[in-house]
Amino acid sequence: MDINQLEVMVAVSRERSFSRAAEALGRTQPAVSQSIRRLEVELGATLFDRSSKDGTLTSAGEVVLEYARQMLNLRQNTLTAVADLKDIKRGKLTLSANEHTVFALLPIIARFQTAHPEIKIEVRRGVASRIPEEIALRQVELGVLSFKPKDPAIVAVSIGTDELVLIVSKKHKFTAKKDVSITELESEKFIAHNARSPYRQMVVEAFERHNVDLNITVELPSLEAIKRLVQSDVGIALVPRSTVISEFENGSLSSISVRELKLTRNLNIVYRKNASLSHAASEFIATAKGGRG
Repeated sequence: MDINQLEVMVAVSRERSFSRAAEALGRTQPAVSQSIRRLEVELGATLFDRSSKDGTLTSAGEVVLEYARQMLNLRQNTLTAVADLKDIKRGKLTLSANEHTVFALLPIIARFQTAHPEIKIEVRRGVASRIPEEIALRQVELGVLSFKPKDPAIVAVSIGTDELVLIVSKKHKFTAKKDVSITELESEKFIAHNARSPYRQMVVEAFERHNVDLNITVELPSLEAIKRLVQSDVGIALVPRSTVISEFENGSLSSISVRELKLTRNLNIVYRKNASLSHAASEFIATAKGGRG
């Protein structure tokens, strides 16, 4: 088994076609087919269902594909690490964050890019519960989470905190207030993100403890959409403060504190324990720690 065979397998799976994989790899279709056959002979298992025309993997193929991706990621990490040793000014950093925690990265990225303008940063949208797995599988080098993973193989470095705030439009009756009681929210219409999270559950439980109905009338898949709807005075929403800094600065939204809802999130950059971090990743963590408040 060699790395080229694994590349071919991943390409066929991705393109769902031997011919399209050959085109993507710049090879002939017979060469691609022969590479797959040799890999199957060596492993003693059929990897693709030949009766299917869309490159469908067999059960054995699914297992091999997962390891093939890990091995290719390891190779890329090796090449990147060696390149970084030659020139710290160049390189690429890949991170994973969800729609909320990515906002905490923005000021860090700005400072990092000022110091290292030629290092490319790629932030992939991830699901918080799956980011530790992405780190463990080496799919990304760093992740950003609002909790510390239970996996002992994952290291969490605190980069600051964030708090939950109530946002309202400039037309709302709460705009002139600095804070409100949770009982004042009984008749309010709430706009919420449809992704469940521990903090949403905490909010639900807080309303239940105070015997106040939480009236969620709209659920949306996008934080930006939630903010737009609140700006239109369709309802109010509870969101992390870091996600609405620009709206507070330009005056399009108002922030109100709910006295019974003091929910603070600890933000962490996570990575594999004992990992040989790239220079870019190490510098990014140092930048994040240096700028926390």
